[in-house]
Amino acid sequence: MSSTYQIYLISDSTGETLDRVFLAIKAQFRNINYNVKSYFFTRTENQVIKILDEANKNENAIILYTIVDNNLAKFLGNISAEKKIPCFSVLGNLIHNFSKLLNQKASHIPSGQHELNKEYYERIEAIQFTMNHDDGNNIKDLNKSDLILLGVSRTTKTPTSIYLANKGFRTSNVPLVNENSIPEILKKNPKMVCVIGLVVEPERLADIRKNRMVTIKERENINYTNIQKIKEEVESSKKTFLKYKWPTIDVTRKSVEEVAASIIKIYQIYKTNV
Repeated sequence: MSSTYQIYLISDSTGETLDRVFLAIKAQFRNINYNVKSYFFTRTENQVIKILDEANKNENAIILYTIVDNNLAKFLGNISAEKKIPCFSVLGNLIHNFSKLLNQKASHIPSGQHELNKEYYERIEAIQFTMNHDDGNNIKDLNKSDLILLGVSRTTKTPTSIYLANKGFRTSNVPLVNENSIPEILKKNPKMVCVIGLVVEPERLADIRKNRMVTIKERENINYTNIQKIKEEVESSKKTFLKYKWPTIDVTRKSVEEVAASIIKIYQIYKTNV
């Protein structure tokens, strides 16, 4: 029998939720081999039959699905059981339990999370705002930000800002060269919005910057990768954050998702104290 698992991800929408769930699952089981096939916008019994016919030809097939239509979900479950293919609903029990708890019927509309409602447009606005306020741009209206990220070069300010924007946070990021590089509006009123400093271990930062220099084929800026200069930069940034009483996050070996989660927690605390 093959030791490679064939994972079938079946969704009646874009599959975004399913992708994230499977990402979390596979992180818990590192010593397995698997192939993944994704089927999005699956909304008819014929589509389900074709997928299951293919799955039935493979050893070690496993199905994960997010289908909000009860009849189609039951059809998938029944046919999978007949073919003895392990089949798991990612949202089914959760939606059912919430329905009982809230005493309200679920809409069972595919792609419901992608509805073009107020929340959606606010998220788009946050993304546009964040892109326009990247790398110290448009500092005149920093006060319109939900979050301001400060840090020396290559401390993941931009990718973290974009990730936060996708969650609806209008995020500005400002490169910190020295204290003089901080916008005057922010120095005069350091608590006007939630400001967070990003720091990183100098050795790690040196490696990141060296890789960056190789990528852009830059060799002249020696100070940019000098470990002693980097140590001074990082230490100076820490002193600046302490002076203005801005919370800091060490981003060393943290994913953008982990950094963003920490930032959101700090933001929630900030909002309760405003």
